[in-house]
Amino acid sequence: MRRRRECLDCSERFTTFESAELVMPRLIKSDDRREPFDEEKLRAGITRALEKRPVSAEQIEAALARIVHRLRTTGEREIPARFVGDLVMDELRELDEVAYVRFASVYRRFQDVVEFREEVERLQESAADSREQMSLLRDGD
Repeated sequence: MRRRRECLDCSERFTTFESAELVMPRLIKSDDRREPFDEEKLRAGITRALEKRPVSAEQIEAALARIVHRLRTTGEREIPARFVGDLVMDELRELDEVAYVRFASVYRRFQDVVEFREEVERLQESAADSREQMSLLRDGD
């Protein structure tokens, strides 16, 4: 917001600019610690999952922007860190399935190859369901 003001001492006029400060909610970690949201930490985690994958910087920035927007619009002062992790998982699932599984393996603390296989199978089932829905939509036209 732009405002014209006047100095009470010298009567000089000047312009000030104001903007609303949208506060990010604090994160509640699994051990009940509270810490401020760190967008750079979020960016680093997503970038690490997408390392050497065919995803553009613009797609990464758009995903980050969507996550930050969703966090701001919660209206909450504090949110579980798990909520942020779930948002990241949703974005990675859309961007790149390999990055999604990479992130999931760390985020969900996979203990063995069986857990990897189960996650990949869930991903394949979800993709098959999506293809089936698209086919039904096309056939209905």
